[in-house]
Amino acid sequence: MLCPYCKKPLVKTIFHNVEVDYCPGCLGIWFEEDELRLAKDKKDKDLNWLDIDLWKDDEKFNISYGIRLCPFCRVPLYEVYYGDSGIIIDACNLCHGVWLERAEFKKITDWLRKKADYEALNNYSKNLFSETAEIFSGPETLREEILDFLTILKILNYKFLIKYPFISKIIMDMPRQ
Repeated sequence: MLCPYCKKPLVKTIFHNVEVDYCPGCLGIWFEEDELRLAKDKKDKDLNWLDIDLWKDDEKFNISYGIRLCPFCRVPLYEVYYGDSGIIIDACNLCHGVWLERAEFKKITDWLRKKADYEALNNYSKNLFSETAEIFSGPETLREEILDFLTILKILNYKFLIKYPFISKIIMDMPRQ
C-alpha cells in the first residue's frame, strides 16, 4: 500500500495495541475499518462509549471529494468532518478505512475528551439510555457494549461526585460483583 499523501510505501506497526499502517515520510496513519475506534478505546478507556460513526447520520455527513487515493482500494478518498469536531479526515466509502495526517489522532482524542465531559454533564440521561439500548442492539459486541455502559456509570460517579454528592452516594451503595 502507498501513502495517499507522499506515495511512499506504508509500514505496518502497532499503534495503541492495534496494527495499523503508517507512512515513515509524512507520519500519516491508515486505519482499516474499525481500527480507529479500537485505537481510540485503547488510548483512553473512558472514551470507549463515545463513538463517532462517520457513515450513520446522513444529515450531518458533510463530504467532498479529496485528491488522495485510498491505499487499499485505490479509489479517491472523501474529505469528511469527524463528527462536529471541525477536524477533516480522509475516508474511503468502499472499505471504510480512514487516513489521518500527522497529529490528527491526538486532535481527535483531545476533542473526544472535551465532548465526553460535555455529554456527561449535560446529556447524561440521554447517553445512559442510548448505551443501555446498545447493549441489546448496538454495533459492537455484547461485551464491548456492556463495557461502554459501565463506563457511563463510572463517569457519572466521577463527574457528579462534587456536583451531586447524594447521587454519588447512591451509586457507591449499589451492589458490586
